[in-house]
Order: sequence, then structure tokens, then C-alpha cells
Amino acid sequence: MRRANDSTKGPLLKPSVSQIALFFVTPVALQAETFSADVWADNWFELRVNGTQVAEDSVPITTERSFNAESFDFTAERPFVLGLVAKDFKEDDTGLEYIGTRRQQMGDGGVIMQIRDAAGATVVVSNADWQCHVIHAAPLDKTCENENDPVAGTAPCGFDASEEPSGWDGADFDASSWANASVFTEAEVDPKFGYDEISWDASAELIWGPDLEQSNTVLCRLTVN
Repeated sequence: MRRANDSTKGPLLKPSVSQIALFFVTPVALQAETFSADVWADNWFELRVNGTQVAEDSVPITTERSFNAESFDFTAERPFVLGLVAKDFKEDDTGLEYIGTRRQQMGDGGVIMQIRDAAGATVVVSNADWQCHVIHAAPLDKTCENENDPVAGTAPCGFDASEEPSGWDGADFDASSWANASVFTEAEVDPKFGYDEISWDASAELIWGPDLEQSNTVLCRLTVN
């Protein structure tokens, strides 16, 4: 048995600074990144990041044949939520355009997007991974298009309209009931002016609500990790 004052007893070991450091984790500060986006819409769009607008179509939706592409930059810290508002032009709640003329018809929508990081790598494209919700649909009966005097809300020109759900473009919103975006081909959308000016990533797809003609205002969201 060793005595307390036994000279053969080894010295007490003190932990080194490096050993102490193992017990402490230094938080990593999140840094905002710069992203470059390209969007083409028929007819109009607005893009939000965590509920804050970062871009809006520069051509008013009331402009006839308002087809155009927009390219812009924005900054954000991952993870973040993209909120896309996409609208097809309609004269009123019938969902029709050129009302009372020989060109009276239902409009048709469509939107495509791609986002790259500062290194040029594609981080987001429009595809079926997005969740979308239609807040204006019309006409509910497509024969409304043939009416001589179409009246919104009167058969066959019924419509379904609602406000944007509160907080739908934020991280805390429960979008589990929202459907996935519907994907359409170029032949179905027939994208016009501005579309061919962008070199689209091969994985970027044209998306919209479930019906190109009846879905007039569509909200789509995606979380970017």
C-alpha cells in the first residue's frame, strides 16, 4: 500500500489545452450565399424567399402577350423556402380573355425556373418536387369559353377563388396537403418570347397547377437545404 506522501507516487496529470477544447463545440456561423435565377412565365410571376419578395416579373400581367424571361440574383442562408406566385392573365373571374371578341378563349399558363449558386452549380429547378396550391380556378366548366355573354359565377362560368394562405411561403407552414406540381411538355405549354434566350438545365421542367387552362393563380413552394 502506498502512503499519501509516498515519493514513488507519480505526478498529477493536467489536461492539455487541446484536450479541454475537445469538450467545447464552436458554433458555425451561417453565411448568406448569392444565387442566380432564371424564370420564364406565362404570364406573370413573383418569387419570395422566406416570405420576402426577391423578384417580380417586370412586364405587367395586363400587357397583351406578356411572355418574357427574367434573370436576377438574390442572397439567402440555407435552408430557405422559395415561394413562387404564378399567374395566367384573365379578364375577370370567368377565367377568359378577349371576352366578346372572336378570340374569346381560356388562357393557358406555365412556368419554368432554375437557380445556380456562386460556383455555377444548379441547386434548384422547377419540377414535380415543388408543392403547389391553386387559389383561382376558372372557368370550372370549359364550355364557358363558348358563351356569347359569359358571366362569372353563373353557369357554366363558375369559378373557385381564395386568398393566399397565411404564411404559406415560410418555413413553419404545413404544406402536407398540397399537391405536387404538375409537369408539362414544351408542346403543351408552347413557351414563347424569352424562353429560348435562356440555356435551361436539362432537369428544369415546365410546371403549373393541375390544368393549364383552368388554373389561373398558382402558389408553389420548395425548401432548399
